[in-house]
Amino acid sequence: MKKLTLCFALLLSLIFLSFKKDTSLVTLKEVVVKAPFEMPAINIPDFSKCKEFSIVDFGAIQGNKDKTSEAINKAISKANKAGGGIVVIPEGEWLTKKFHFKSNVNLHLKKGAVLLFSEDPNDYLPAVNSTWEGYECFNYSPLIYAYKCKNIAITGEGELKAKMDIWKQWFTRPKSHMESFKMLYNLASYNKPMKERQMANDTARFRPQFIQFNRCENILMDGVTIKNSPFWTIHTFLSKDVVLRNLKVYAHGYNNDGVDPEMSQNVLIENCVFDQGDDAIAIKSGCGKNAWLLNTPSKNIVIRNCTVKNGHQLVAIGSELSGGIENVFIDNCTVVDGAKLNHLLFIKTNERRGGFVNNIYMSNIVSGKIDAGVLGIDTDVLYQWRTLVPTIERRLTPIKNIYLDNVKATNVKFISKISAQKELPVENVFLKNVNADVVKENQNIHENVVNFVNKN
Repeated sequence: MKKLTLCFALLLSLIFLSFKKDTSLVTLKEVVVKAPFEMPAINIPDFSKCKEFSIVDFGAIQGNKDKTSEAINKAISKANKAGGGIVVIPEGEWLTKKFHFKSNVNLHLKKGAVLLFSEDPNDYLPAVNSTWEGYECFNYSPLIYAYKCKNIAITGEGELKAKMDIWKQWFTRPKSHMESFKMLYNLASYNKPMKERQMANDTARFRPQFIQFNRCENILMDGVTIKNSPFWTIHTFLSKDVVLRNLKVYAHGYNNDGVDPEMSQNVLIENCVFDQGDDAIAIKSGCGKNAWLLNTPSKNIVIRNCTVKNGHQLVAIGSELSGGIENVFIDNCTVVDGAKLNHLLFIKTNERRGGFVNNIYMSNIVSGKIDAGVLGIDTDVLYQWRTLVPTIERRLTPIKNIYLDNVKATNVKFISKISAQKELPVENVFLKNVNADVVKENQNIHENVVNFVNKN
């Protein structure tokens, strides 16, 4: 009899759960994007029906990082439990430590609000599941971190800013840092478990990203200004359905890319201004065995109506691209005259990466002087890692179907420079109306390219 009663109660619970309504107040909006490939609609969160939660009501005090970070985390939890909410950062400067997102939360910075992040590495412990230059590991928490979240946003007219006093000291690569990288390279190359990849320590000096969306879905960033970053500024890792719009990003230091979509899909980056010490936008997909096993390419990425004031490249692809990169469309962007830029489009890889690059489109670009050229493709980019660590498994990267149309610069060394291996040439590169007022060297400098068409 007891067994029958228990079974009946279990059945009632299952029936109740099956009819239980979704309590989320966050709805999804579709963003339809035109591209020269099949581009899915991107779903982003709409918080118009959600309540606001001011951090002041949870005990935030200007100048008190402990109280403020505690208040932000409490407000995030409250908004999450309510089925969705807007965590409001009021006008004024608010010193804080790290904080972690939860699903159905919009962090909203009012005009005149500055969220200022501490430079103390201890404020970004305990370590979290993160990455370092394409390798997954446990590292210092990003300043703003989201892990396996859905329906999240950062909006408003305010500013996110990192204090850089300590992080600047970590820009250098002392022997202890290089030894730590060697250790991580070997652990990842032999697919050792994550628990062995503990990199959060003063000797490794693996700086955290400013903002990382790790394995998240339905992400919106709109309107905010970001100043300074210990490492990559905005990093989407293994994430889907991302819109980054109307952002102003400034970070001048080592590895200070503006946006790094990595193993991410269905991404729109539009109407943003970048002023970077590294690449404005760098599309990546991991390194080596870890990425080969994840088998998740970065794909369906549209970049449009953006302005670059400084940066190594308008768009870089790689060199971390072991998971593959395909379907990228860069349209109607401007590089201001006087910007410090190497290339408009630079595809870089090496014999350790594998992966692939396919269907890359760039059109309607206007640029001032470029230190190198419009298009660069280099299959032997290893930087300091060439002699630091050996090649454990050699895999070349097939690169094909690159299209540039209506691209204009004032002063360049070359229009295109392509350096590939004889055993795996780059295939199908099409240039149409790609010109510069002054070309200092040869227009096209190529090694191992099959089917290059120039209609300039």
